[in-house]
Amino acid sequence: MTSTQSNRPRVNSPEPFAPRPRPGTPAHLLESDEEAVAIAQRLAEAFSREAAERDREGYLPTDEIDQYSQSGLWGLNVPREYGGLGASYSTIAWVTSIIAGADSSIAQIAHNHLSLVSHIAVDGSDAQKRELFGLVLQGYRFGNAFSELHSRTVAEFATTVVEDGDEVVVNGEKFYTTGALLAHIVPIVAVNGAGQAVLVFADRDAPGLTVVNNWSSFGQRTTASGAVKLDNVRVPKSRAIVVTAFDQQTAAGAISQVIQAAIDVGIARRAIDETIAFVREQSRPWIDSDKATAAEDPFTIQAIGDLKIRLHAAEALLERAGHRIDAAVASPDEASVALATTVTAEAKVLTTQIAIEATNRLFELAGTRSTLQQHNLDRYWRNARVHTLHDPVRWKYFHIGNYYLNGINPPRNAWN
Repeated sequence: MTSTQSNRPRVNSPEPFAPRPRPGTPAHLLESDEEAVAIAQRLAEAFSREAAERDREGYLPTDEIDQYSQSGLWGLNVPREYGGLGASYSTIAWVTSIIAGADSSIAQIAHNHLSLVSHIAVDGSDAQKRELFGLVLQGYRFGNAFSELHSRTVAEFATTVVEDGDEVVVNGEKFYTTGALLAHIVPIVAVNGAGQAVLVFADRDAPGLTVVNNWSSFGQRTTASGAVKLDNVRVPKSRAIVVTAFDQQTAAGAISQVIQAAIDVGIARRAIDETIAFVREQSRPWIDSDKATAAEDPFTIQAIGDLKIRLHAAEALLERAGHRIDAAVASPDEASVALATTVTAEAKVLTTQIAIEATNRLFELAGTRSTLQQHNLDRYWRNARVHTLHDPVRWKYFHIGNYYLNGINPPRNAWN
């Protein structure tokens, strides 16, 4: 156990978890997409050093998340007219995959923040954009209080919001709240009296808002994606935004999905790298191969080639999806949004496949000694298996086929 981590808070701990301090200095202001990629590569190198230990011991990545948001990368998609970089979504996907390769939990914690920035751009008033985008550029992090554990479907909500003078009051309970524990602001999805979904941006330390550190999944362990309880939480009405993104022709769903897909491709890429390194340095050749090293085994060579082809195909579709999303954001209409959604679904299918395949074949190709706990290589499979459950790819095939065969556009929601 390293001294840098031994005193850190852990996941699924009964200990109270105080809100993280607000940033004392503004986040770095990015100047180009190229700079963003370079910063992501530098952070990924640092984040990867203790990623295995964080996963094994359940240490929350508190310092890493502070570094990540202060780097400016959490402001990647703040529009230029509001002081941000307005980066291409192909860049955002690539940056996310770089971070996910180092620690997929850290990448997932940022996912909802980036998606929410895109929602503000679509649904917020000019005043709300100036306030909330300004906070992002200061280094503030948005969490997530979206899904509910006991609803009939993921899109149904029992959490309510009512107006009371210059404030709104929120009551309910959420689960799968990735990012909320370490956030400065927790955006809550609640339903108003008219049946509309409303995004309410509550301060993390608002009275009545409790984040419960009870995430216990076998994968994505350090996302702290537990519960948020809301007991008469009061928020200024100016921070309540009615969600219309899915009632309009917008790329909101595709934006959320392309970031999810990027996390999976990052896991896959790193798992393949780990497989290659282990085969080269530690695995033994199989006795029937008559080879001096495991790296000379012809079937292992073939398998690595196959994995690399599948990875590069997934990366290519991910980049293509990012460009289609850029086009839909610039000129949103039925055709551009449907194409962006479909192409993103295609990418999601391949990134899911390669994440599961690469993390599973790691052990087949590297051999039994790769399963020793000291390596903790199973975290890649555990993380891929859990993260790819976010939305079932079996429905992606259906929507993709229906689009190309019957000209039926895919539905617009956060899972498409």
